[in-house]
Amino acid sequence: MEKPTSYCEYVNTLKEENLHRIYHDTEYGFEVECDDELFGRLILEINQAGLSWTTILKKQDNFRVAFSNFNIKKIANYKEKDIERLLANSGIIRNKLKINAVIHNANKIIEIQKKYGSFKGWLNEQKNLDLESWIKLFKANFKFTGGEITKEFLMSTGYVKGAHIKSCCINKLIKESTLQ
Repeated sequence: MEKPTSYCEYVNTLKEENLHRIYHDTEYGFEVECDDELFGRLILEINQAGLSWTTILKKQDNFRVAFSNFNIKKIANYKEKDIERLLANSGIIRNKLKINAVIHNANKIIEIQKKYGSFKGWLNEQKNLDLESWIKLFKANFKFTGGEITKEFLMSTGYVKGAHIKSCCINKLIKESTLQ
């Protein structure tokens, strides 16, 4: 059997209950409406740096619990005791740079929300940017958001094309949902 050339082809070789298959079929490339959920996706992408996506998918629920259900306002107010709590939590990635970046980014998103009404509103204002411009914008505003993290965050939330190949049935589903 030939090696799959895309994530879509790869997940089609997996059982339906596989974490990658579930993520691909229900989240990857779909628009996210809620600011906290958008931020949650960014948290996961930041924590994936240097690790496999499988590791992050296995720990996704742990991240949600550890980071206050991805509540931006709560995370923005994390203090040293919260950082220590997170560093002691074996259910997540215990990296102080990543944890500090998440807290910094939560505060930045609060600033964005004040100016644009929502994080999603800010993202929507940038919708016509090319990937290179998106990356520059993210680097100027957030910590721990290099090119790959920014690209994957934007693809996974439907802001940049490429999450699914044309022949993927999920690609059709996403297109249909955005037309409604």
